Amino acid sequence: MELKAFIEITRPHNCILAGIVGLLGSIVAVGHFPSPEKAVLAFLVVTLGCAGGNTINDYFDYEIDKINRPNRPLPRGAMSRKAARWYSLALMAVGLFLALLINIYAFVLAFIAYTAMILYAWKLKPLPFVGNLVVAGLTGATPLYGAIAVGKIGLAGYLALCAFLVNVAREVVKDIEDVEGDLSKGARTLPIVWGRKKVAYIGALFAVLTVIASVLPIRAGVGLGYYAMVPVDAIILYSAYLILKSQDERSAHKSQKLLKISIFLAVAAFMIAALW
Repeated sequence: MELKAFIEITRPHNCILAGIVGLLGSIVAVGHFPSPEKAVLAFLVVTLGCAGGNTINDYFDYEIDKINRPNRPLPRGAMSRKAARWYSLALMAVGLFLALLINIYAFVLAFIAYTAMILYAWKLKPLPFVGNLVVAGLTGATPLYGAIAVGKIGLAGYLALCAFLVNVAREVVKDIEDVEGDLSKGARTLPIVWGRKKVAYIGALFAVLTVIASVLPIRAGVGLGYYAMVPVDAIILYSAYLILKSQDERSAHKSQKLLKISIFLAVAAFMIAALW
C-alpha cells in the first residue's frame, strides 16, 4: 500500500478548488470575508466531502478503471478497495463533525450532499439525466454551503441557481463528447438514448436558462458591479451556439470547456457584485 495513494485518490486539486468555491460563496453571501473560524470550517467541510466523494467513486468504478484508468491507485494496487471504502467514510465522518460545529443547517446540508455523492457513485451515475442532475445539484450546493455557514444566503442563492443550471448544460454536453467511449462500455447516457441533436437542444436550453437566472439579482437591486456578469453570459450563449451548430466531439469538447470556465468567472462576477 502506497501512502501517497491516500492523497492521490482524493484528486486534491479538485477538492481544494471546491473548498475555495464554498468559501467564496460565504463572501458573496455577506459581502465581506467571514470570520476565520467560519471560513476554515466551510472550506474543510466542502474539501473533505469532495475528497470522500472522489474516493468512494473510485471504489465503485474499480472494474471500469481497470480498463479505462489503470494508473489510478485502486487498479494499480496502490490501495485496497476495502481501505478506500473506509477511508472515504472516515473523510466524510470528519466533514460531518466539522459541519456540526458550524450550525445544524450546515450539518444537514452536508449530510444530504455526502449521501448524494455515495448514491451517485453506487447507483445513480449510469441513469440517463439523473446522474447529470445529481452532479449539477452538488455543484450548485457548494457556494450555497458557504452561505449557510455564515447564516445568510444573499447573492449566493442566485449563484447556486446559476451554478446548477450551467452545470446541467455542461454535464449533458460532456455526455455528447463522450458518446463513443460510453458506447464501448455499454453505458446508456442521454445522447445514446435520445440522440445527440435532442440532447444538444437540452444543453442549450439550460445554458439560456442560466443567462435568464443571472439577470435576477438586478431585479433584486444589485448595483452596477453585477454587470461583470455580462461577458460571462456571452460565453455561456456562445457555448450553446457551438453545440447547436455541431454535435461532433470537437464542438462538444469546446462547448463544455467554455461552460466550465464560465462557472468560475460567474463566481468572480458575483463577488464583484457583492463587494461593489
